[in-house]
Amino acid sequence: MINTSGPPMPSSRAGPLAPTGVRQMKRQTSRRNFLAEMAAGAFVLPPALSLSGRLPGSGPPPLPSAPSAPRDESWWELVRAQFSFTDERVPMNAANLCPSPRSVAARVEELTRDIDRDCSFNNRAKFRTLTEASRAAVAGQLGVSADEIAIVRNTSESNNTINNGVPLRAGDEVVLWNQNHPTNNVAWDVRAARFGITVKRVSVPRHPASAQELIDPFVAALTDRTRVLSVTHVSNVSGIRLPVRELVEAARPRGIHVHLDGAQSWGALDVNLRELGCDSYSASAHKWFMGPKEAGLLYVRESRIPEIWPNIVAPGWGNDADPDVEGARKFESLGQRDDACLAAVGTTADFHDTIGGPATEARVSELATVLKQGLAELGMTLVTPMDPALSGGVCIIEVPGDRGTALRRLYEDHGIAGAGTGGLRLCPHVYNTREHIDRAVAGVKALRDVILG
Repeated sequence: MINTSGPPMPSSRAGPLAPTGVRQMKRQTSRRNFLAEMAAGAFVLPPALSLSGRLPGSGPPPLPSAPSAPRDESWWELVRAQFSFTDERVPMNAANLCPSPRSVAARVEELTRDIDRDCSFNNRAKFRTLTEASRAAVAGQLGVSADEIAIVRNTSESNNTINNGVPLRAGDEVVLWNQNHPTNNVAWDVRAARFGITVKRVSVPRHPASAQELIDPFVAALTDRTRVLSVTHVSNVSGIRLPVRELVEAARPRGIHVHLDGAQSWGALDVNLRELGCDSYSASAHKWFMGPKEAGLLYVRESRIPEIWPNIVAPGWGNDADPDVEGARKFESLGQRDDACLAAVGTTADFHDTIGGPATEARVSELATVLKQGLAELGMTLVTPMDPALSGGVCIIEVPGDRGTALRRLYEDHGIAGAGTGGLRLCPHVYNTREHIDRAVAGVKALRDVILG
């Protein structure tokens, strides 16, 4: 169903498994080559500030590399041990905010102390190298080039960069999913009010039975005036996962720019942007990526970078309208940044490499499926599809009863931290265990009357 008028659906925030062998080999080779080049550069880093981000003598026993270790529950218990939260208060709201591994938190702390000890330009010069290492690591994991990645502050900033920067004229049409986040939804209404573009919203079946039921409404909405198709990879208000590659295949022959909000997929799914084919992609490090707070990314396809205008121009851009920086770096000209945070993005990428993208997606899917099955067996109505091909890690049930009380008691009485977005939302990640899932289901069972009303 298509809606061209009226308020957008309010929201707050998220392909099949990709082949592993060749992609991971390329990622690791790219990462090693980049670090070797950096090691040959001008800056020599003290041992405590190595590019790896691993601090000697800190944290739990190191996590064995996933490819050579059995991924049974004992292995995932080792993953859980890399996080400092206690089992009294278990985070299960990755769609909003994730804890970081101890190694990432330690990296941020150590580098912040380093800056506080010596905030000279001389000492801080090394952070350019560290930021480039972060960029290369993230780009390798996403299957794109480092020059196509900007490390910004969050998904909201990335979405607004695309919203404000894509060239549009009065009468041009932008097609949206009505489940988009406000920064990829209401923000387009603001641009429409300023410049006379048309915003068209698409809804999908509440309980889709196939990917085709998700594809057809969007394809039907595209016209000769459509210039942008801006959608969300995984919805934070329903948990529905869109078949992005098929949508790109429908839009690209028409010259339509496809923007993808990946707030609920980066760090949860094994995302390869080259395979998906989108023109731009936004995400936040503080969600499923489990990285430092107030960091995010904006990917822009190389051929699209010149035509998109930045939101902000600050020192480092250059002295005229043509940026001195290369590629997508022009979108991160944002003034003073948190250098420790930017460097720790690379530390987080190292952590993901240790687990492996396919293993992460498989584990998230496993936990989410067990959770959804347990909730369905209690008689709860799932908002999120049961089929992993149509969903990600976001799991939502309907709450016809007292949502606020259910959330409060689930946290206070059962130690499970969820959210009220779209119903009762629980989003398990790799730091969660099967015992956590069992406890969440038991908590919902104990609160059945409160939830159902």
